[in-house]
Amino acid sequence: MTRLPIHDALDELISALRTRGRAVLQAPPGAGKTTVVPLAMLEAGLTKGRIVMLEPRRLAARAAAERMAETLGESVGQTVGYRVRGESKVGKDTRIEVVTEGILTRRLQNDPELAGVGAVIFDEFHERSLNADLGLALCLEVAGALRDDLILVAMSATLDAEPVATLMDAPMVTSEGRSYPVETRWLDRPLGPKARIPEATADLVAQAVAEAEGGVLVFLPGEGEIRRVEGLLSGRLPSDCQIRPLFGAMEFAAQRAAIQPATSGRKVVLATSIAETSLTIQDIRVVVDAGRARRSRFDPSSGMSQLVTERVTRAEATQRAGRAGRVAEGICYRLWTKGEEGGMQPFPLAEIESADLSGLALELAQWGADPADLPLLSQPNAGSYAEAVQLLKMLGALDDSGRITPHGAEIARLPLHPRLAHMLIRGGKPAAPLAALLADRDVLRGAPVDLSLRVEALQDLQKFLRERPYQPHRPSLERVRQEQRRLSKSAPDGMRPSMAQMAALAYPDRIGARRKGDTPRYLLSGGSGAIMASEDPMASAPFIVATDLDGDRKDAKIRQAIQISAAELRELYEDRIAWVDSCEWSDREKRVVARSQERFGAIALQDRIWKDPSDEAVSRAMLAGVRQLGLPWSDAARRFAARVTLARAEDPDLPSVAEADLLERAEDWLLPYLQGVKTAQHWKNFDLLPPLRSLVDYNQTQHLDRSVPAHFTTPLGRKIPIDYSGEAPEIQLRLQELFGQTTHPTVAGTPLRVTLLSPAQRPVQTTMDIPGFWDSSYADVRKDMRGRYPKHPWPEDPRQADPTLRAKPRG
Repeated sequence: MTRLPIHDALDELISALRTRGRAVLQAPPGAGKTTVVPLAMLEAGLTKGRIVMLEPRRLAARAAAERMAETLGESVGQTVGYRVRGESKVGKDTRIEVVTEGILTRRLQNDPELAGVGAVIFDEFHERSLNADLGLALCLEVAGALRDDLILVAMSATLDAEPVATLMDAPMVTSEGRSYPVETRWLDRPLGPKARIPEATADLVAQAVAEAEGGVLVFLPGEGEIRRVEGLLSGRLPSDCQIRPLFGAMEFAAQRAAIQPATSGRKVVLATSIAETSLTIQDIRVVVDAGRARRSRFDPSSGMSQLVTERVTRAEATQRAGRAGRVAEGICYRLWTKGEEGGMQPFPLAEIESADLSGLALELAQWGADPADLPLLSQPNAGSYAEAVQLLKMLGALDDSGRITPHGAEIARLPLHPRLAHMLIRGGKPAAPLAALLADRDVLRGAPVDLSLRVEALQDLQKFLRERPYQPHRPSLERVRQEQRRLSKSAPDGMRPSMAQMAALAYPDRIGARRKGDTPRYLLSGGSGAIMASEDPMASAPFIVATDLDGDRKDAKIRQAIQISAAELRELYEDRIAWVDSCEWSDREKRVVARSQERFGAIALQDRIWKDPSDEAVSRAMLAGVRQLGLPWSDAARRFAARVTLARAEDPDLPSVAEADLLERAEDWLLPYLQGVKTAQHWKNFDLLPPLRSLVDYNQTQHLDRSVPAHFTTPLGRKIPIDYSGEAPEIQLRLQELFGQTTHPTVAGTPLRVTLLSPAQRPVQTTMDIPGFWDSSYADVRKDMRGRYPKHPWPEDPRQADPTLRAKPRG
């Protein structure tokens, strides 16, 4: 065997496993850990049981097994074998078994003691896949309770391995690795806002091929970008350059061609993040990094996962660049500037923190544990986990208390998302084509949303091509066809529902009823909204099942759906459909709407007017309108609220009358006053003062009237309302009404701000010192007012005059 950097760390690793039974191995990509460590453990005789090594991807599992078998001079399936979904090459003499991560979970659920297994190796643990996190947690629990002889090794390619060592209570062994220097070349200036990643990447690849020697590895976010760049590079590269795509959904033969050395000339590999770790791609000396990765993000508020394209993290960028220094000095071209690097996140989120957790919730229910009970490196998002549990209850996989049901145990045995496993079990063998289609990417990208078109293409491709103007993605279609055959073998006879009913079995929360209006918007049974393209042939369908949505929180875009009839829905979910009387505030109509509806979840199959709703039901519905419209403040209501707010400084037992607080507890104080209020117009004319007054009791009212009176009594005996909303309490009254006033008016010892008005009720002067006004400004005001209002009295000495609101008597 060629000596690799990992060989220098083997003695320390084997010693740690002999004494402690577990270890964390940190070794950079290219150190050789994947293919050397299992063989070294076998040679050291650490266990008589089988050594199981987990790989995050099928391609990596096959490639690792083949490389180890080649090292031993054997064929795969002898000493070294592999097991991936739908395929296995193992024999009775197999001692090292390379598996994809979900297979270990199934083995643990079926046999918690892991009989016949002596060691479990978690390769590429730094990727933090959900299955790896769960598998390690279960293995740690098994080792602590049932198998103290079980050897556990976590192997990581990053320097962030210490938290794993702490979780495992294991020594950390580090291999320095060996790599050649890699020169990094950044863009001179950031890409403009209108720049397209495929076009910019193709330009950078052409530059790299022209400037540097050796094979080129190009990192792109997904298959779509890979195909686009492949087309853009056609004719732009030297004739000796072979372009090789590499992504997870490809056939294995095509994947193998991408990772093998070029038979002649140079190789340009266009890859997704599948090429970051695990795989050794021969002859690479140049990396071109588009700086993007595609990830699945789950939104608990919508209950949907969404594939998003994000900027890579610094750790991922470092991993990618390292691929250029495996065999010689290399160059990494980055599609971003050096300055932009500072804004990149250090590490990607663990999958358990961002993914759909329904599979995890089902596994934990079968194991009989809550997330907090297990030694997980990261706990799942509480909201996402609650959504997952709710979905499993809807599918009948969990009972009301959260325990797994017999049906849930059947679902857990199938290597499918719980939705699709439930559909396959209930729908039987006829559901296998649909399950295979829904488990994979869309085979008719760009076609109308109708799911039945995909089924047609799968069932009879030649007929489909003759009758339909759409071109299926052939590799995807073939992959789906293979999965269909595999699923058909494990599917029961089932109930044989229609295709639409099958989809409704998988997506009971995504059955949609078309809303009123020209735009094809749908209310989904789970309560969220969705929208279909107006030009789609299915846009007028009254009921649909949305099988693929983009995850938008407000109106998810429908990417794939099938029409379902109300009769089909009733037949399938008769026990979940019931008539419901409801009074609800309509944002669109701005009124309370009372309906009787035949409902499935949030959607109505039939709808009619509820003629005699109770007053309380109407009033409670109106509360929603109140919270949307806000409070209808009158001047009197504002003055009262200002008095209460001022008095609260001395009496904190008085209630808060801030609008936000009032709306929050509106049910307590406002509900009894809402009888007969049903519309926005009714609410606009509503007198808010009486319910506001009800907030203070008799004693509080007496105290309020003493400390913050509502009115000032003028010399004529008139009551003038006092406004407490400003910096000082204020009144407004006719100037003549204060004739004879020799002191400034006060309230509770505080001077009032007095706005004196003309006979025409226009402000003349604002003062907080009436005697001072008589002595100073009054003479000028008198002079001006006598000219404007000669019929009204304007005495020279207002202190000696009688207050009046009358004009002079006619002489």
